[in-house]
Amino acid sequence: MTAAPRPDRSESFGEALLGTVLDRAHELPPHLIGPLVADVVRRLGGRSVQILLQDYGQLLLVPLPGEGLEGGAPQVIDEAAAGHCFLDAVTVELPLDDGVRLHLPLLDGGDQVGVMAVTLDRVDDDDRRMLRRLSNLVADLLVTKHGYSDLFFHTRRGKAMSVAAEIQWSLLPPLAMIMPRVAVAGVLEPAYDVAGDSFDYALNGDVLHLAMIDAMGHGLGAATMATVAIGAYRHARRLGTGLKEIYAFMDEAVAGQFGADHFVTAQMMRLDTTTGHLQWVNAGHPAPLLVRGQRVTQRMVGPTTLPVGLGGAEPEVSELGLERGDRILCFTDGLIEEHAAGEEQFGEEQLIDWVNRLETSGRGVRAVARALSHTLKRARGGQTTDDATLLLVEWRG
Repeated sequence: MTAAPRPDRSESFGEALLGTVLDRAHELPPHLIGPLVADVVRRLGGRSVQILLQDYGQLLLVPLPGEGLEGGAPQVIDEAAAGHCFLDAVTVELPLDDGVRLHLPLLDGGDQVGVMAVTLDRVDDDDRRMLRRLSNLVADLLVTKHGYSDLFFHTRRGKAMSVAAEIQWSLLPPLAMIMPRVAVAGVLEPAYDVAGDSFDYALNGDVLHLAMIDAMGHGLGAATMATVAIGAYRHARRLGTGLKEIYAFMDEAVAGQFGADHFVTAQMMRLDTTTGHLQWVNAGHPAPLLVRGQRVTQRMVGPTTLPVGLGGAEPEVSELGLERGDRILCFTDGLIEEHAAGEEQFGEEQLIDWVNRLETSGRGVRAVARALSHTLKRARGGQTTDDATLLLVEWRG
């Protein structure tokens, strides 16, 4: 019997190119990402490499400094070609006098890490394929190296950040997660001084778990309380308990640490991503909004219990069957209660009006959540005397 021929195991150009990154990734210091990426792009025939990261205010794309990387001024997301790439997670090609400028999304689990920009004399499908795969590796590098360097934090920070905000940002999961069955996107304002607001989520098998909280007060005290609440939520969730038990665990943790006169409003959800079956518990939080057919169709009003920390009764679990494409908007009261001195509050009706306008754009949850937060901030005259946080969830079916 004739033996089957051995497959060709010789290293191709593409494997050698991407292998350069893979071989060095595990021991690469964060500040040497730039030289490595620039070298790989040069071997592909490219030049003028930029790695652009989103600032914490979600307004700008800021060039990552580093040897081999091109600098330049921050780019306004809503105005630049790189911003289009960033918001819609698509490659954008911009013709130049001396070639083509490519902007490639740096994606990690659907979250946009940033944008990689490269100039080539000309572009073909092989270039596009290689650069797309390289950008995927660069995104992974940025995420893994972020855990032990302040380089990326300094790049993204546009101004001084309060201690409370530092704590809150360190608590957060990625601001967005885009998966085949479900998508999540969140925004925190004011980005550099947020204190008591936070959110968390986890996709465990077919179940998406979410929580949004708003700790009473401002500053470091509110941030500390939010830390305890989120830590208690994660602990109870990871034990595999139900929503009622999660509420009880959070309530006991906040009360035990801060006393009976402190509290955290909260909303916890579980979504079966195979069926669209949604369950939630509301502990003193504004009712979420259901967006169906690109319009807000209902306020998800249900039984509520006291905020965690006040020893409320066992909560009732509300339930709803979602339809494919439905979106759920969760938000803290700071989004609708803001007002100028002597004027009326911004109000939920204005929030609903803007949701309806933005939903007609047909854009993904990340772009809509960001646009909604910035639009509401402008409509309030730029005022954010209280934290204003939103979380948009889409069941994709």
